[in-house]
Amino acid sequence: MSKATHIFHLVTPSPWPFLTSIMCFLLTTGAVMYFHGYAGGGAACVFALCCLLYAMGVWWRDVIRESTFSGYHTSYVAKGLRIGMVLFIVSEVMFFVAFFWAFFHSSLAPTVEINAVWPPVGISVISPWGVPLLNTVILLTSGAAVTWCHHGVLFGLRTQSIISMWITLVLAMLFTALQAYEYVEADFGISSGIYGCCFYMATGFHGFHVLVGTLFLFVSLCRMMFYQLTPTHHVGLECACWYWHFVDVVWLALFISVYWWGGA
Repeated sequence: MSKATHIFHLVTPSPWPFLTSIMCFLLTTGAVMYFHGYAGGGAACVFALCCLLYAMGVWWRDVIRESTFSGYHTSYVAKGLRIGMVLFIVSEVMFFVAFFWAFFHSSLAPTVEINAVWPPVGISVISPWGVPLLNTVILLTSGAAVTWCHHGVLFGLRTQSIISMWITLVLAMLFTALQAYEYVEADFGISSGIYGCCFYMATGFHGFHVLVGTLFLFVSLCRMMFYQLTPTHHVGLECACWYWHFVDVVWLALFISVYWWGGA
């Protein structure tokens, strides 16, 4: 094998991107089948989700090996990874813009089908000053904790970094539990007209992003505990922090527009 004469990392062929794309398609198809009551929809969702989690795990394992043990992630490669993460977050912003667009399109000019009022008649909206406000405080506190963790890594304070990351993860799991409780106690469902559809699509996909971010942060915690992150080598943690702050900002927008303004 000839020695590389450049500073970039040309990745070797991997089956995990292909498997991930197939399982994402199967997960979406299974979810649609499940929502419409077709046989096998739930099983397809579970199978696809398990395979997707496996593909994510081994794919991240390979990236960690390339970075930590093989030394392929030079400063130029790290810069490219950061740019890629920024572009990914921008695409996620546009994803949520679609839900906010649907919400404001329906709420600013309610149609006669819902008696030209918002919230629609018969919808008992969730008070923003209960669980939603508590979740806002929890998520903002977790954002502060993950920033503490990042600065701890920058200054070589390993113990502080691990403690603050544990705090972030506990708060993230508490947020998810309270969100699930809110769904159980809600008087309307996703099929309760345009309000229920907009509410559950926006908050539900945000909850999914919280779960992904929690997993992202947990992987970073494991890498910290195995001494794989240093003050000059922690792109994975940096991207996880950016993603978590994105989740914070989206929740603030949801709280202000959907819970507070939209439920007034």
